[in-house]
Amino acid sequence: MNAPAVAHPCPVCGAATVIHDVVDFNKSCEEARRYFLPLSGRAVYYHRCPACAFTLAPELCGWSDQEFQQHIYNQRYIDIDPDYVSKRPLANADFLQRLFGDGKAAIRHLDYGGGSGLLSQTLRLHGWDSSSYDPFPRNGQRLDELGRFNLISAFEVFEHVPDPAELMQNITALMADECVVIFSTLLSDGHIEPNRRLTWWYAAPRNGHISLFSKQSLIVLAERHGLQFGSFNNVTHCLFNRLPPWATKLTGA
Repeated sequence: MNAPAVAHPCPVCGAATVIHDVVDFNKSCEEARRYFLPLSGRAVYYHRCPACAFTLAPELCGWSDQEFQQHIYNQRYIDIDPDYVSKRPLANADFLQRLFGDGKAAIRHLDYGGGSGLLSQTLRLHGWDSSSYDPFPRNGQRLDELGRFNLISAFEVFEHVPDPAELMQNITALMADECVVIFSTLLSDGHIEPNRRLTWWYAAPRNGHISLFSKQSLIVLAERHGLQFGSFNNVTHCLFNRLPPWATKLTGA
């Protein structure tokens, strides 16, 4: 991989991005647990937007589905994200159950980017109307056949997408007139800054983390798609058009 030679507009706000730093392709999130893959010798350049602080890896964002499957989402993916199989979906299902379980009779839920569907399967055991959709790898499931939902979850999805605008178009097309979206992605604030090397563990091309969001970039993304934005913490966030009655607790009402 070589440094992208052309300027890349920010896919969130449209400003011109600048090259921020370069890391080895095998940099993974498991380095936070002291597990290191051998260096691959393949350079991945990350660009940062000076306006909204969104950070992306432009060359990987241009990959085909086949390239992602060959180099990232292959049989060795479990080595650098062991929690995705069951630990994370079970924990996220428990989070949704605790947050909205008392209103489940009025909820039609979609887990966007749901992988094997374990999160939805778990909620259905608790009496939820829950479905799962995963846009990658692409399959016969069509967005326009899913209908609309008043609760959408997207855990560990945003950092994997090549085009945040396309993701938001997909999500807003699935939203009912009253809908809340609960999603997770770790904020880059305090971790990615000008004139500072990219040592943050979450900036991990081997995990497919090619879109890294600041809080400001998420605010801009929400505004551009006519949505409100809020955060529970620096990992878990929400988007909404109008809050359903069972979700007004998010505002303290």
